[in-house]
Amino acid sequence: MKIGIVCYPTFGGSGVVATELGLELSKRGHEIHFITYNQPVRLELVSHNVHYHEVNVPEYPLFHYQPYELALSSKLVDMVKLHKIEILHVHYAIPHAYAAYMAKKMLQEEGIYVPIVTTLHGTDITLVGSHPFYKPAVTFSINKSDAVTAVSKSLKDDTLRLFDIKNDIHVVPNFIDLDKYNHSFTDCQRGMMANDNEKIITHISNLRPVKRVQDVISVFHNIQKEIPAKLMFIGEGPEKENIELQCQKLGILDKVIFFGRSNEIDKILCFSDLFLLPSQTESFGLAALEAMASGVPVISSNTGGIPEVNKQGVSGYLSNVGDIEDMTKNALHILKDDARLKVFKDNARNESLKFDLHTIVPQYEAIYEDTLTKCLVL
Repeated sequence: MKIGIVCYPTFGGSGVVATELGLELSKRGHEIHFITYNQPVRLELVSHNVHYHEVNVPEYPLFHYQPYELALSSKLVDMVKLHKIEILHVHYAIPHAYAAYMAKKMLQEEGIYVPIVTTLHGTDITLVGSHPFYKPAVTFSINKSDAVTAVSKSLKDDTLRLFDIKNDIHVVPNFIDLDKYNHSFTDCQRGMMANDNEKIITHISNLRPVKRVQDVISVFHNIQKEIPAKLMFIGEGPEKENIELQCQKLGILDKVIFFGRSNEIDKILCFSDLFLLPSQTESFGLAALEAMASGVPVISSNTGGIPEVNKQGVSGYLSNVGDIEDMTKNALHILKDDARLKVFKDNARNESLKFDLHTIVPQYEAIYEDTLTKCLVL
């Protein structure tokens, strides 16, 4: 198949999953065309089966906000015609599904029919899409897609609750390439982060308020009162200054390492003993899954799709949002007993096997094939 993929080319989960999906599909013999405004961050190699087409938005003084949706629609039309793309897979309802539908209608005027598969990732539904200004456009885009997927059952339920959806929504969870998590790093590298007697606690996010990063600091503060520990913070975002001040006030700044946007997440996770994810909401919890794939148990909130990934009492523990005391208790329960910690580490790795890309990607292939077949009938 010749597949066009539209996504945000950023460090966010949707962009990462879309890029990894395209790369794996290319290895399975499909021709993949990424169509977006920048080269996706994990798209390191463009080959005969992987292509990148940049969407340029001309600057016009007439527009207060430059019309990206219009530029994207036009680019999609051109790329479908030039490369004979058979199906479009767009990640996020708006603006991508909206732009894809406009491209589809323009192509139909020329006798070309290209079906649209839309994947819902979270904020397009729970944050942006539920706003009254955008709700009609989101509803329209989802209902006009030829197939719709959501990354968790929780997100599917939210979508059906918030919008008047006529389409079926298939749950296809996020995934990871487990082959990338077979680490062989040396102990001396661990020594660069913590002493032998210290447990390593890790958090990875874009440090937005929804991630409740102050709770990460509070839980860690309680942990380090009981056992020697270090906290690894990976990511950049608007809350960074606030949590640095919080660490300073608590007198634990010397026990927290801020890595910013790191390219060595696999090394940090390899030596981690516990992962904290106390988010206000998560449509899936990809960061938790990446930690589990490295054999790191997870202490998380019980919101959104996280319980579909982190299994209570198996790969870690779930607590109510903001329940610092319960998260601390669960963390210490795991960390204070090395034998128990090993069991949780093994369990975390085993639970992650359910989300291997070799299991999930064929589900997308089946949806493409089914969608194309239905379109041929029509």
